[in-house]
Amino acid sequence: MKINIVAIGKIKEKFFADAIEEYVKRCSRYGDVRIVELPEAPQGKSPDEQRRIESAQLLDKAKGYIVLTDARGEQLSSEGLAAFIADKAVDGVKEISFLIGGSFGHTDELRRRVDMMISFGKITYPHQLFRVVLTEQIYRAFTINAGLPYHK
Repeated sequence: MKINIVAIGKIKEKFFADAIEEYVKRCSRYGDVRIVELPEAPQGKSPDEQRRIESAQLLDKAKGYIVLTDARGEQLSSEGLAAFIADKAVDGVKEISFLIGGSFGHTDELRRRVDMMISFGKITYPHQLFRVVLTEQIYRAFTINAGLPYHK
């Protein structure tokens, strides 16, 4: 299975980039995980305009089954995420794109056009840290599905 993490903005801190790279490398044993970084909307735009520009970019680059990470989404446990990925593979889905928006969030139009919305809780994560969390959870899902002891 191919998994895309499509995100607004670049990773600036080396320690976040290193963590993401490590989890992507670990995932390569189970599937093809790719990070797609998109530029932030120009700073001079209003929050609504930034949201519109960034949501359109995310949708344009998303492929396969599209999962939006959004506080309004369904909360899944690690086992739930693993089951979701396994179920999609059984259904013949070859590619999943997880979308991570910018600091102003997503448009309602984007929310309507995705296949699923998931939430990692009600707290707000810095976008760079959230990418680490998502890549780790994808790796954890792969190991759960493989029956490995990583998930205790």
